[in-house]
Amino acid sequence: MNENIKAVIGDPHLFLDQLFGMLSDIELNVEKYELDHLCYRVANADEYAEKKKALTAYGELLIESMVNGRMISTFKLHDPIVYKNRNIYLLELPSPKPNHSYKSGLEHVEFVTKEPLQKIIERYPQYSFEAFGIHKKINADITLKLGDFCIRFHNQSLEEVIKLEKKQANGRK
Repeated sequence: MNENIKAVIGDPHLFLDQLFGMLSDIELNVEKYELDHLCYRVANADEYAEKKKALTAYGELLIESMVNGRMISTFKLHDPIVYKNRNIYLLELPSPKPNHSYKSGLEHVEFVTKEPLQKIIERYPQYSFEAFGIHKKINADITLKLGDFCIRFHNQSLEEVIKLEKKQANGRK
């Protein structure tokens, strides 16, 4: 990992240590899931533009697209964020939704699994997974909030979803 990216997104290792510590505390085992990407939230549109520009020094902008009423940029880092035995190449940067406020910083991770998302919910009935995205045709997901942090599970990697989106967009031209 390029150490200078810490100046843009903070220390991802501290964030991941906290997040994995929480997962360990609640005995939610994510070892077999691919850690697909990290998400960095910004407080306002100016910060979004600033961070988007700064991140171009550390990765390729794969896509910037409108999702749920706001722009989201996804970067593929030139050098992955290496955390323990995981290489994390993707970083998601959403602009704030209108009329919502967010604290700037790393906020969530997303894992990819081949098993049905419903099975994860059933395996951990003690947790309140948000499953409103479980039936989406593209990139179905479930979410678990852990204080200021959040984890999501998907059956497709973000990079696969971006390729599908680009293919569909090219088909409409």
